[in-house]
Amino acid sequence: MRLPRAGQSAGLSVIAVGILITTACGGSSSSAYVENGQPLTFATFNPYTGPDASFGPENGSGCFAAIKSIAAAGGVLGHSTATCLAVDSRGDPADAVPAVQKMLATTTNLMEVQGPSSDEASATAPIINAAHIPMFADTGQPIFDKSTFHYFWRIDPSDAYYGYAEALYAYDAGYRRAALVFGNDISSQGTVPTITSAFQKLGGTIAINQTLTIGQSSYRSEASQVIAANPDIIFTETDPQTAATFFGQLKQLHGVYPFISTGAQATQWIQAVTGTIGADSLAQIYHECAGNASFSGPAWNEFNTNMLASSADVQNPAQWTQDVYSAADYDGVIISALAMLAAKTTDPKVWNDYIPKVTTAGGSAQVVYTFADGKAALAAGKTISYSGSSGPVAWDQWHNSEGGFEILGYASANGSQPILKVYPAGAVNKLVS
Repeated sequence: MRLPRAGQSAGLSVIAVGILITTACGGSSSSAYVENGQPLTFATFNPYTGPDASFGPENGSGCFAAIKSIAAAGGVLGHSTATCLAVDSRGDPADAVPAVQKMLATTTNLMEVQGPSSDEASATAPIINAAHIPMFADTGQPIFDKSTFHYFWRIDPSDAYYGYAEALYAYDAGYRRAALVFGNDISSQGTVPTITSAFQKLGGTIAINQTLTIGQSSYRSEASQVIAANPDIIFTETDPQTAATFFGQLKQLHGVYPFISTGAQATQWIQAVTGTIGADSLAQIYHECAGNASFSGPAWNEFNTNMLASSADVQNPAQWTQDVYSAADYDGVIISALAMLAAKTTDPKVWNDYIPKVTTAGGSAQVVYTFADGKAALAAGKTISYSGSSGPVAWDQWHNSEGGFEILGYASANGSQPILKVYPAGAVNKLVS
């Protein structure tokens, strides 16, 4: 669903197929009770190499911020420390299956998994679920909109809803004739069906559906076909280099078209495209659909503070402080730790069922914004509802929590991304088929 962000790599050691992270303890996986004093392990299972190599560092950065919050509050049930583990799925199901099997077989005290991503989720989520390990997936694939996996949880909106929001904004902005220009990888293709159905339902026309084979040196033929279709808006998602090549050649052949894409497309993508079309040109056409996180309030303040303090483990941590995926993965680790406290056990088979009990309890539950406040409230016998750095969590029956959306622009003067429009949660429901 999303595009790669900044190309810098967070400071995690990585498990490739058959390689164990150096900071993790050896031995067999323990999904039951962990003896006091042993560190708990939280794994990020995402691409660290390949076209989507930025996904792993982006998600994994949230873990480092979260374990600082947990350690500062005295830990979980006698476990004063926790470990963040990086496992490289390589963004390919063929590589991801043995990698996840290796992770499950060799990781000591594995509590929870951040991931999998869209690239490998369909192949690996069933394996993680069968191992009884909770996962906070960042996959946007619509096939998980009605997931029956007991250990699957998704804070980030699905690709389907991003597609609805993109179509709604484009139509609201007056565009009526669209071109679809998407990479041929799994992550890029996720929003195509709902953009198509929603835009047509609103009264718009899809003039062309152009798929780009990622990594090619030229897209002149594809650009010419888009020009011939005469669109007034382009819906798009590709990796940075493919986007730079395509939009650069499109500008040479015709000029720029307004476009809208998904995800928090920061640093690497913008740098690549401005290199071929220029920052001023990009500012004229740029529209980005992102999850609606306010990046303010007590939960985000703690996330931000701990992220900025994670430079020993995360390269350039400031790049992730307003990233919806980093924030959501931070929340996933915090929610897991609070669920362990509520369940009074580190056994994932037990505390998994407490995830909604510490997030969407409702009624007289005390709203908490930090791990420390949640721990104190639980110790006092209270019911809690955690509202995190990525916003409130409201699980549906399929363990999905859909939020609102915001449309961002791009300012060439200072590189900022101003908010152009906000769609609250539920605004796209009229387009859901």
